[in-house]
Amino acid sequence: MDNAAPILIIEDDHNIADLVRRYLERAGYETLVAHDGSEGLSIAKARSPRFVVLDVMLPGMDGWEVCKALRKISEVPILILTARAEEMDRVVGLSIGADDYVVKPFSPRELVERVKAILRRSGPTAVATTAVLQYGSLMLDPEKRRVSIDGELVALTPSEFTLLETLMGSPGRVYTRSDLLSRLYVGGESVVDRVVDVHIGKLRRKIEPDTSQPHFIETVHGIGYRFTDAEISQ
Repeated sequence: MDNAAPILIIEDDHNIADLVRRYLERAGYETLVAHDGSEGLSIAKARSPRFVVLDVMLPGMDGWEVCKALRKISEVPILILTARAEEMDRVVGLSIGADDYVVKPFSPRELVERVKAILRRSGPTAVATTAVLQYGSLMLDPEKRRVSIDGELVALTPSEFTLLETLMGSPGRVYTRSDLLSRLYVGGESVVDRVVDVHIGKLRRKIEPDTSQPHFIETVHGIGYRFTDAEISQ
């Protein structure tokens, strides 16, 4: 991810877009603004932003459509802005590829902190944890932030990468949903446990040969998840 690349704000309410822009620029980020989904998608293709703040209720192409279109071409981190606080709406956004969500009305300072947290997850890993992790055909390189299966690169969102790195780092250890949420939301934001299940589901679809019988990430019913510590059959 290019740290000099701008943050793209896709929001049809000019006042909200300007508020988000001013707070992000005050935090040191360059920004771009689009006021509808089609324009935002065009800018994203042309400028390759480092982050996207995406409103749901957009004219023409709505935020859900934009999110799905972006995920076909990029793993850029996406934060959804939504006026709907229902849990299902949040889960839908995460299930189609968003990394986080903020419900309107929102604190612009909180939004900036969410952006910073996600960018930290998508940035280089600390030197102390740069050892390559490997289990069978699955390999994770924390320093290069690459995941591959049988040598083929697998594109993960920052949240998916963080979860896989956490689980692979301690095979056999059971992580509760709360444990994993604390890795994703280091600022202690209030987030429903189901968010973890959504991210794990997306991650499994990318790395598991058969999602109905997970080989790498095991469910510990009523508790959470663990990375297998079973022996690899020869």
